Amino acid sequence: MNRPRVLLADDHKMMLAGLHKLLEDTCEIVGTAQDGRTLVEAAQRLEPDLIILDIAMPLLNGIDAAYQIKQFCPNAKLIFLTMQTSPTYATEAFQAGASGYLLKHSAPVELPLAIEAALQGQHYLTPSIAKPVLESTLNSEGAPAIKRSVSKLTPRRREVLQLIGEGKGTKEIATLLNVSVKTIEFHKTRLMEELDIHTTAELMRFAIVQGLASDRP
Repeated sequence: MNRPRVLLADDHKMMLAGLHKLLEDTCEIVGTAQDGRTLVEAAQRLEPDLIILDIAMPLLNGIDAAYQIKQFCPNAKLIFLTMQTSPTYATEAFQAGASGYLLKHSAPVELPLAIEAALQGQHYLTPSIAKPVLESTLNSEGAPAIKRSVSKLTPRRREVLQLIGEGKGTKEIATLLNVSVKTIEFHKTRLMEELDIHTTAELMRFAIVQGLASDRP
């Protein structure tokens, strides 16, 4: 049986190196990416069988990257390997087309299990958060209102919000997204209206708190 072709995505070089070491005997590692936009490009170019990705990545978070990848690589299996224990993130990951969701500290034991399940067309959810994810799914009213507001943003506005959270200016965001400055200003205005936020600084803090952007330098 041919080894599965795997693309790795994480913004930490040491994590990528560790995953490479963990999987090199059973998988063919075809590439790595350290931000969401590079991941999307690499997935389209390499057409891997399986992608292991984080949620918190620069330029484009893993969930929005997953939505884009599934448009042109519908058969690629996606496994989220993250530190995010929130049921909301896990639910959104599966909605974006994930086959697996597990936490980084359990990778040595659980990642091979998740890969096997994904390649067999099954789903894998780390047991440590299975119960809260199920409870969240059965009782969506229990989710915090502010988180539901984020989930209802359009993919483009989530992209803009993340880039604002990463400290990028309007012109830089427009260049990254290949749109006009006026378009970014429009999305920024609508973000403030939809989230009831009134300054750019507050948008930045909000993006960081919600996990869309990192406060690391």
